[in-house]
Amino acid sequence: QVRLVESGGGLVQAGASLRLSCAASGLTFSIYTMAWFRQAPGKEREFVAAVSWTGSTTSYADSVKGRFTISRDNAKNTVYLQMNSLKPDDTAAYYCAAVIKSPTARAPNDYPHWGQGTQVTVSS
Repeated sequence: QVRLVESGGGLVQAGASLRLSCAASGLTFSIYTMAWFRQAPGKEREFVAAVSWTGSTTSYADSVKGRFTISRDNAKNTVYLQMNSLKPDDTAAYYCAAVIKSPTARAPNDYPHWGQGTQVTVSS
């Protein structure tokens, strides 16, 4: 059974940094594209970033490009999201998601496996 567990969320001030982690189990991590999505209250879940199964290719939403960095450690079955220069608009629940070898997956429906989420709140 696939299990994704996010951690690292919290309450920070605008301009601060946070690093989210997602520990995966029950899957062959090295063949999965991993992604982060977020969902703010009253809004749809939106794509944030994805990393290919080898870690060689990444993609980002325009709203986070240049501020967020996604990375993975296949030896630890973990994917990370380094978030710098946080803004109040980044406030949301952040979710880790996984799909087998899908280099262009950016829609929530593309991902069959999800974590429970971790809350990030950025105060102004």
